[in-house]
Amino acid sequence: MLLSAGDKLGPYEILASIGAGGMGEVYRARDPRLNRDVAIKRLNAGHSARFEQEARAIAALNHPHICQIYDIGTDYLVMEYVEGQPLRGPMPVEDTLQMARQIAAAMEEAHRKGILHRDLKPANILQTKAGVKVLDFGLAKLAPSGDAEPTQTIEGTVLGTAAYMSPEQAQGKPVDERSDIFSFGAVLYELLSGQRPFTGGSTVEVLSSVLRDEPASLNAPGPVLDIVRRCMAKRAADRYGSMTELKTALENVAAKPATEQQPSIAVLPFANMSGDKEQEYFSDGLAEEIINALVKVPGLKVIARTSAFAFKGQNTDIRKIAETLGVTTVLEGSVRRSGNRIRVTAQLITAADGSHLWSERYDREMADVFAVQDEISAAISGALQLKLSPQAAEAKPRYTPKLPAYEALLKAKHFHWKVTAESMEQAKVFYEQSVALDPQYALAQALYADYLFGRTTIGMTPLREAAPAIRALALRALEMDPALPEAHNTLGVLAATYDYDWKEAGRRFLLATGGDSASPHCHFTYALFYFLGSGRRKEGVERMEQAVQGDPLQLTYRTFIGMGLGAAVRFAEAEEHFRHVISLDPNFFWGYHYFAEQCAARGRFAEALPLVEKAFSLAPWNAPSVGVYAGMLVRTGQRDRGKEIAQKLGSGETYGASAGWALFHTCCGEIDLAADWFEKAIEERYSLVLTTLQSAISEPVRASTSWPKLAALMKLPASGTGSS
Repeated sequence: MLLSAGDKLGPYEILASIGAGGMGEVYRARDPRLNRDVAIKRLNAGHSARFEQEARAIAALNHPHICQIYDIGTDYLVMEYVEGQPLRGPMPVEDTLQMARQIAAAMEEAHRKGILHRDLKPANILQTKAGVKVLDFGLAKLAPSGDAEPTQTIEGTVLGTAAYMSPEQAQGKPVDERSDIFSFGAVLYELLSGQRPFTGGSTVEVLSSVLRDEPASLNAPGPVLDIVRRCMAKRAADRYGSMTELKTALENVAAKPATEQQPSIAVLPFANMSGDKEQEYFSDGLAEEIINALVKVPGLKVIARTSAFAFKGQNTDIRKIAETLGVTTVLEGSVRRSGNRIRVTAQLITAADGSHLWSERYDREMADVFAVQDEISAAISGALQLKLSPQAAEAKPRYTPKLPAYEALLKAKHFHWKVTAESMEQAKVFYEQSVALDPQYALAQALYADYLFGRTTIGMTPLREAAPAIRALALRALEMDPALPEAHNTLGVLAATYDYDWKEAGRRFLLATGGDSASPHCHFTYALFYFLGSGRRKEGVERMEQAVQGDPLQLTYRTFIGMGLGAAVRFAEAEEHFRHVISLDPNFFWGYHYFAEQCAARGRFAEALPLVEKAFSLAPWNAPSVGVYAGMLVRTGQRDRGKEIAQKLGSGETYGASAGWALFHTCCGEIDLAADWFEKAIEERYSLVLTTLQSAISEPVRASTSWPKLAALMKLPASGTGSS
């Protein structure tokens, strides 16, 4: 029977109904003995067990952000009356984080007492003047102590609210505190977006979405997105391990001081107005040279070429480009070349409203192209109210290369960026031309060295064959320009992958990345070959993320971040990167390959097979993909087909084939054979063997008795190379 104002329940006088649900009603009441208002929850018949459970749960808790229990009657519970409103989004990020920290602190206390909430949702969290209050532990359950199994819902039932349930709760499986962490993530998602992460026309459809779908993307800072994603990972093992760990992550995000938005710019490829498509290398090259000049301006974030040029020919709105790349300004322009004269137009645009900050036109002789680059860079610095550092101002004037050598280098880079077998051969011709036309052009020699090493990573040239030329070019470049980052970077890569000289590699990489003008490429190679290559995964991922900030659409960076995260057993985060890479370019084979490796490492062979099959179809020449593809065929019952594919690796003498055989045997669980092949890959100096051995798929090899010998061959310690 429903109660009305004026009715009595024990010593309490009912003032008003607050609400009703499937388990009972809630009233506002007055306690005349203590002259205070209280909230009374009265349980319907059949829910007495739940009532007693909630009473015990709340009585065990004492926290400023948890609603307190005052009294208990025969069929009712008396609690603190809280004036406030249920949480509703969207909210500003700062407000959301403040409330999230309070909710996390409340749930941390509950979990510390062994209590799971199991129905965490915005309706059960009130926003008050003093902060949040977590309510309604009606589905709370005491977690068992000791080594007993985690709590489990009643067999065959699903308890809680569908849109906020964890996948394991939705399936009626055992749950622990990570289930509340999933629900917390769903609440955080809704506060940021104003939308539920999982929807449907019925409870069954909502539950299906929880089990199957990923929520729509959020507009929030990267660190906040990472927290939400990790909370809502489908597998409990991929979430935060405890509410304490989650609370710490929230506090770390909040601890970063708010600052004014950093000046930032994306230089779009300049339009080629010459009427000759072959002149495109020049218009692209001019934009890239301006990028390189702007990188030297202190305090200015400059997006690298790969990401800035991703919008070429798409006619995308400037505001959309700026939002995608995370910049405040965009430079666009055009180039018309006729004989020995060029006309360059450039305009600097504010991303927020599309207004022009600065524009100019230059009509010059071709020989003045370097002065035009400098003038545009100086004009942009002035428009953004930035100044060159004293060190930059005092630095010696940059070398002005001979114009034919400069043009040859632009053509070399133009073909190099396409990364096809044909374009890479064309690039080689123009690199050689540039070096020959101007032997004093240090940058041409350094970039040629970097190009030659790049050939070894895709199997075009054995590293043993290329190493002498790579080293000679880089050292020659440093004779002419001792501070050239690109040359130090290549020598660092060579020290790590060819010499296994970790002290020298570290020294060279520090020289390459120590200045303000270090490129994302230098940060990436430092992360990949030095930190990840030596097993220091946490540092490697952090530095790769630094590289991505300057080049957010660089697919190689994101792919290897995913590889590093997977090696660090942060699988949910890794999967986000792999899926993002594939969505950006469905034909980027590395994304499929490393995603497949991670699935294989987790025993998810059926998921790995179509991924690596796609990688193999896109790059049948890539030995690691051949090996993983063949291995996944064997593990999914297609043994004959798998062995047939593996034979494409031949006797293992071809460069990189040893790594392919090593991965094949790893996938098949034949670890001793895998170790033998990895030893061959190390001895032949396969350029990606370091990172391959540190990936998630190679964990069985690192755990085997063969690892100390393999580590010694790479001059790594036998222990401590997989703990970070």
